[in-house]
Amino acid sequence: MPAPRKYPEELKERATRLALDARADASTRRGAIARIAGQLDINPEALRGWVRLAEAGGRRPSAAAAVTEAEPVTDRERVLQLDKEVRELKRANTILRQAATFFGAELDRQQR
Repeated sequence: MPAPRKYPEELKERATRLALDARADASTRRGAIARIAGQLDINPEALRGWVRLAEAGGRRPSAAAAVTEAEPVTDRERVLQLDKEVRELKRANTILRQAATFFGAELDRQQR
């Protein structure tokens, strides 16, 4: 038999939504999770885990009656993040390729 849940699902969704909204605003981003966790009497690490899970899933928890328009923005932000990651990986591959060429040439010179 699984252990009973410490926090109700509604509280998890509400806290996660509040934390994501606070983190989206630059003026309230710093310390948002700790502040909201303290206000709702939740362990900050539990809230941090819920927020990470929501961000990794690429979707925001929505209230039962409300549908937010933030989901397309989240998708757009995700695409921008992935584009940035692709650029960084291409740059790293170029550096590694050039390093391999350089050290390969060095080894050829040493063998002659």
